[in-house]
Amino acid sequence: MGQNETEARTTPDPQERPVLCRPARLALTGLGVLCVGLGILGLIVPGMPGTVFLLIALWAFSRSSERLHTWLYTHPRLGAPLRDWHRERAISTRAKVLAVGLLGISILTAFTVLEDWRVSTAVVVILIPIATWIATRPRPVSETI
Repeated sequence: MGQNETEARTTPDPQERPVLCRPARLALTGLGVLCVGLGILGLIVPGMPGTVFLLIALWAFSRSSERLHTWLYTHPRLGAPLRDWHRERAISTRAKVLAVGLLGISILTAFTVLEDWRVSTAVVVILIPIATWIATRPRPVSETI
């Protein structure tokens, strides 16, 4: 059995997806396309999340378009982190380092640029738990040595 066959079987069963009216499907498809664009942009622009938008797109496509859902889920570049999250709730070490590093830069920037210490403190109070949560997610099994 090939890898693509295994991955295709791990996608949710189309029968489990709710049946939506045409306007709802079009709206969710539009949201998915927008989020794929933002996700790709987020993979290029430092500080902008990419995978979060791709996860939203995957969710939107799962309810609106089986073809687009399968395309995104099995995409050779975009699909890997989505499959890791779907199967194992795992985040790659590279993605963790990048995310936590950018959160750290955001904290340093807040203390450097913002004049009000209370706002800078609020940034820390919000971003430290997020960084901790990201750092404590498991690595994908495929990454384990």
